[in-house]
Amino acid sequence: MLRRAFIVLVLAVVLASCRKAGNDEVHVGAYLSLSGPDSTFGTDAREGIDLAIDEVNAAGGVKGKRIVVLYEDTESRTQEASQKVRQLVDRDKVVALLGESASSRSLAGGLIANTSHVPMITPSSTAVEVTKDREWVFRTCFTDDQQGIAAAKFVREGLKKTRVAIFFTAQDTYSSGLAKSFKEAFRAAGGEIVVEKGYPKGETNFRTYLAELKSHNPEAIFVPNYYNEMVLIARHAKEIGIPGTTFVGGDGWDSTNLLEGAGAELEGAYFTNHYAPDVPWEHARKFLDAFRAKYKHEPAGGSAQGYDAARVLANAMGRAPELTPAAIRKALTETKDFPGATGVTTMNADRNVKKPIVIVRIQQKAFHYASEVMTP
Repeated sequence: MLRRAFIVLVLAVVLASCRKAGNDEVHVGAYLSLSGPDSTFGTDAREGIDLAIDEVNAAGGVKGKRIVVLYEDTESRTQEASQKVRQLVDRDKVVALLGESASSRSLAGGLIANTSHVPMITPSSTAVEVTKDREWVFRTCFTDDQQGIAAAKFVREGLKKTRVAIFFTAQDTYSSGLAKSFKEAFRAAGGEIVVEKGYPKGETNFRTYLAELKSHNPEAIFVPNYYNEMVLIARHAKEIGIPGTTFVGGDGWDSTNLLEGAGAELEGAYFTNHYAPDVPWEHARKFLDAFRAKYKHEPAGGSAQGYDAARVLANAMGRAPELTPAAIRKALTETKDFPGATGVTTMNADRNVKKPIVIVRIQQKAFHYASEVMTP
């Protein structure tokens, strides 16, 4: 009897873990950092994805079927990204994937998606390598080489700075890649990199590094890192007399946690991003109104990106002749002039897009649209 009870229990667990789609449903997988140090990015993206899918399903779904998103938490870890994508593909038989936010985890998950021939769209992974030589991996955001060029152009031409320091996370794909593209573009524009410094991932004391940067008298410091590290950097910079107006960052700063943790210290700082709540675009305003109505708070850029990625995927599913991974992939390659919260999406041959890069300024502990630079 004990053996039979154990078998029944095992079968129940197996059946519960297999999330099969009903006849009126189609399943899409999403793997995001819903916990861990980067959880803000994952939860922001999920809100945008849920809003988009609610809208699509309210309008009839795709081919008479409701889209159901099956979420998996990567816990902000690269190894978990690989495992979760494998589960979504092999166990749940999803027809497409959304995720991840961070480039390092999209690289890991994208490898599984590509070898499994399941189309994947990352809403915000900007590292060039994410889609390179991976025919089944797409993105709906700009790339780091585009972002680095735009940031360098803004600092050199918009801020009129000629002497700049670079401070980045040495072991991070996103941070080191963006630092490299900025450096090349800034030098090409006639600027000088007075010092370039990498720090180890997980560092918590930045005072010595910042003192060294300060000793070179830079007019600006470019810091392409994530919001959680930038909070500490901004606080330590204030201690040694570096004002917030000195700093320029990348889209990894886009988090309300940055404003809550160091909004005062970063007053007047700028960063490149995909979105700001007050961008002057029609579809961005429509997204903003719908988001506020559903969630009762302001959206972060990650929410706008998750929303656009989900809408682009749903649009491709609707245009595909059948709801199979291969048909959806082909439809994604044909995406053209699709309007969204972060701009108009057209897929190129490398499965990347050309988008405006928004320059955001931190003022009174809020993100504000300052200007935009079109990606090259």
